[in-house]
Amino acid sequence: MSDPTDPQSGNVDPPDRRRTRRIGVLGGTFDPPHIGHLVTAVNVRYGLGLDVVLMVVANVPWQKVDDRQISPATDRLAMVRAAVVDDEGIEASDIEIRRGGPSYSVDTLEALHAEDPDAELFLILGADAAVGLDTWERAEDLASLATIVVVDRPGSVGETPRRFPVVRVEVPRLEVSSTDLRLRIRDGRPTRYLLPPGVSELIAARKLYCCER
Repeated sequence: MSDPTDPQSGNVDPPDRRRTRRIGVLGGTFDPPHIGHLVTAVNVRYGLGLDVVLMVVANVPWQKVDDRQISPATDRLAMVRAAVVDDEGIEASDIEIRRGGPSYSVDTLEALHAEDPDAELFLILGADAAVGLDTWERAEDLASLATIVVVDRPGSVGETPRRFPVVRVEVPRLEVSSTDLRLRIRDGRPTRYLLPPGVSELIAARKLYCCER
């Protein structure tokens, strides 16, 4: 019987030619995650041929922490996991929760590079968030760590600061917001078709948003 590792046998295993992974990074508070988030993730993954889009749950979202009470990170992570359970190529990530403290995209990108140095990263932003890139922590390092992807929706406005090279992906415009959904849940109004079923079930089970003001 020939040895598959013997060059003389003619059965040498081919070298490992793994393709560089293309990873999308879609960060957010996700309080709660809704169909708009999923539509963005799916369309960017398809449009750019990404292997996976990570929906990265912020531990302490520095831009929102003073605006209102944020749901516990463990609840928001559970909702994102419920939202993506049936979506191949879309995954929930707890990398910022495990790191603790305020959540900055630059730290997350560096951590992902440390986990997979050969990966190609794509930081996915809404057009409204991209306008404020200059205010982000260590903004000057973002473009060197990832391709910045700006999600354009029909009718969206705003200009990304010129010093940031970006790739643009158009996705359907959906008038859905986490703010409106929290109010709907509090007031008992319908959220069907706006939230993934698993997210609605988890919100009901954990009695989230029922007393928000």
